[in-house]
Amino acid sequence: MRAFLDQLRRHVDGDVLDDPASRALYSADASNYRHVPRVIIRPRTPEAVGAAVALAAEHRVPITSRGAGTSVAGNACGTGLVIDFSRYLTAFEISGDRAFAQPGAVLDKINASAGDYVFGPDPSTHSRCTIGGMIGNNACGAHSVKWGKTSENVTNLNVLTVDGRTFDTTAPPPLSLPAHDPAWFPQLGRRVSGYALDAPTLTQQLVGTEGTCVVVLGAELKLVRRPERRVLVVLGFADTYEAADQVTQIEDALAIEGLNSSLVDSVRTRPDLPEGRSWLFVEVEDHPERVAAITKNSMIVHDPAHQRALWRIREDGAGLATRMADGSEAWSGWEDAAVPPERLGAYLREFDQLLTGHGRRGVTYGHYGEGCLHVRIDFDLAHGYREFLQDAADLVVSHGGSLSGEHGDGQARSELLSRMYPPEAIRAFEEFKHAFDPANLLNPGRIVAPAKLDDDLRILVAPPRIPTRAEFASDTRRCVGVGKCLNTKGGVMCPSYRVTREEKHSTRGRAHLLFEMLAGDVIKDGWRSAEVAEALDLCLGCKGCKRDCPVDVDMASYKAEFLHEHYKGRPRPRSHYAMGWLPTWLKYGLVNRFTARFARFAGITPERSLPTPTTPLVRQLHPFGSGDPVLLFPDTFTNFFEPGIGLDAANVLVHLGNRVELPSANVCCGLTWHSTGQLAKARRAVERTARVLLPWTSRGVPVIGLEPSCTAFLREEAPKLSSEPAVHALAAATRTFAEHVAPELPSLEGEREAVVQTHCHQYAELGFEADRDALAKAGVKPKIVEGCCGLAGNFGFEQGHYEVSIACAEQDLLPAIRDNAGALVIADGFSCRTQIRHTTDREPVHLATVLATRLGVTHH
Repeated sequence: MRAFLDQLRRHVDGDVLDDPASRALYSADASNYRHVPRVIIRPRTPEAVGAAVALAAEHRVPITSRGAGTSVAGNACGTGLVIDFSRYLTAFEISGDRAFAQPGAVLDKINASAGDYVFGPDPSTHSRCTIGGMIGNNACGAHSVKWGKTSENVTNLNVLTVDGRTFDTTAPPPLSLPAHDPAWFPQLGRRVSGYALDAPTLTQQLVGTEGTCVVVLGAELKLVRRPERRVLVVLGFADTYEAADQVTQIEDALAIEGLNSSLVDSVRTRPDLPEGRSWLFVEVEDHPERVAAITKNSMIVHDPAHQRALWRIREDGAGLATRMADGSEAWSGWEDAAVPPERLGAYLREFDQLLTGHGRRGVTYGHYGEGCLHVRIDFDLAHGYREFLQDAADLVVSHGGSLSGEHGDGQARSELLSRMYPPEAIRAFEEFKHAFDPANLLNPGRIVAPAKLDDDLRILVAPPRIPTRAEFASDTRRCVGVGKCLNTKGGVMCPSYRVTREEKHSTRGRAHLLFEMLAGDVIKDGWRSAEVAEALDLCLGCKGCKRDCPVDVDMASYKAEFLHEHYKGRPRPRSHYAMGWLPTWLKYGLVNRFTARFARFAGITPERSLPTPTTPLVRQLHPFGSGDPVLLFPDTFTNFFEPGIGLDAANVLVHLGNRVELPSANVCCGLTWHSTGQLAKARRAVERTARVLLPWTSRGVPVIGLEPSCTAFLREEAPKLSSEPAVHALAAATRTFAEHVAPELPSLEGEREAVVQTHCHQYAELGFEADRDALAKAGVKPKIVEGCCGLAGNFGFEQGHYEVSIACAEQDLLPAIRDNAGALVIADGFSCRTQIRHTTDREPVHLATVLATRLGVTHH
């Protein structure tokens, strides 16, 4: 193996990774399985792929091809050489109704460049899935009811065999391929299991072989005309069976998707849907009223933004369904079966009976228009898993179906193929693979000579081996690998990944490293792990993942717990003492008195200057006004750095009929200690604050927060940190400034455009609707920037983070400011305003100042 690694480094143009962190990162895909690879390469050229494959063949090392790593059946993780195509081999060209793509090209990027055309198959991972991965699994997606599977939309493949042959599948070399009997194959559009020996071309036969026969170097894709319009019709039914029974009544649809109340109820903000407990989402180009007439409970949606919000529920299904209503875990493994659409209702009824008979529960949804059912089940993976899958396989076969409808067989279902196909078909599959890969080096254990479906299960082969809370161990499993954090547009998650494009800086990568840290056999130093510390170092703590991740991974909280354990009993970085204890240094005037020395002591990057403290808000503002009392929370940043915002907020509150009060003692939410992993101090800080504020919170007086990060911490994080009743009372009493004032604001004349930077913690935990309402009443027309500002509290001030911090700002915030030169710049977050001041000549303002100015009550 040492000779193999040496030769890879000498002869392969690309990244050769065999360090523990990289091996841990690639040990899993989006399935239940874990296979730790020996080495990963990220080739820069097709020739580099050929060189790596030749060396692997010479050294008898198994080869696994990998795209975005979102395979649900265990198709994309292996124990030998993993070839990651997603880093460099991402080029594509569009020519009319054809696209020519390297295997790492991302589907959404192709479609964004295809003009009047689109590549028809669109799995729910379309924002990050690669063409090579789609070819490997024969991916489908919601629109296959109109445009078919990947195999029907690929016209040519450029492939490489283990023995070094490279050829186009439209002009292959002589091959000894087996004969087949059409009677072996069930007749349904979503048959993906096994090899498609009955397909009319070699190209179509090789699509869906899961990297077991050839290595794909490129593909010619057939594009279809993009629909002129898309109308979404939502149909409501009493139950999922009734919905399934109706799918054959729908004609000329672009998509027919089914979901039930269990999935919808798991969404943070439940959308308005027609009456029912199960729904069909039907997308059409024309005549939506014909579809709507199928049931009296229907809704026609023309607005694209409304359509996207509804489709997001369906697209996030693989993540949303991983937790049951009671919080227990649900797993893939039998998430992908397909039956003829006319059999779907009957199959669903019997499938639910099967679940009940095995004492299991599942959240079902799927491509009902083609009879493909997705489900996550609360398996006990150590007991009864095999027996359920065997019974489920027999059930779907009895309905003329396929074990897999789009995800492929992988390790999850390959062992079950003998229950779907006769022995003659299984032998033919073996002969087909042997024609391309006689040494069985390409993704072994999948489809042919299958690995056992209940071997290598992640939580069984890598249980926690170092002391930790049970909740933290469960949290590291919360990530199921669907990879939405690999998106580079939309939402907030994950800012540093969008800069570096390194897996270890994605939310998924960090979660997998934490999981492997607990397992302890690849990442060996436990809580002292340098690999995990390095990956988390560029986590901004933005909490974007808590909102954007379908399974609510909260990496900021996980990072805080890791830092707490990592530095337990030993010195911390200087910035933890300086920035983490900032409220204390400000309280005693040390920052103002020794600012230059403080910056050097604090480990602050030389490109940044510390803001200068001024007379605290609590010394400038005394209770005033009449009416209902409110408590204005004097957070550290408003109190010491920008008290004018607090004065503006107080004037607005009084103008709207409140009596504004402040605590006489310094208070702090504890956020700066929490974000640096000093959890005991953070808990003491928030408990002290909660006791100080108890005279107000015990009377139900609203606590009005001005700094989004502090407000979010009091409301969301503090109750998890402390069980003290006063802390929970404070959380219940806390309101954002906009939430309190928006209902009382009058509508003001005039209109002003503004760029509005939404603080990441507000985006993740507080919401922006009240702010949007307040801005509308104030006559402000906002351009909302969702992306992270990049400063993120102490992150952007720390040495080693400056370049990443600025690059984050350049993704969304700074371009929006430059493109709107005459617009007001609004940013409620102190970090956001500081970043804007450090990178532009604009002066950002808080919503409180905007409203005070518009109402004519500003303190200036």
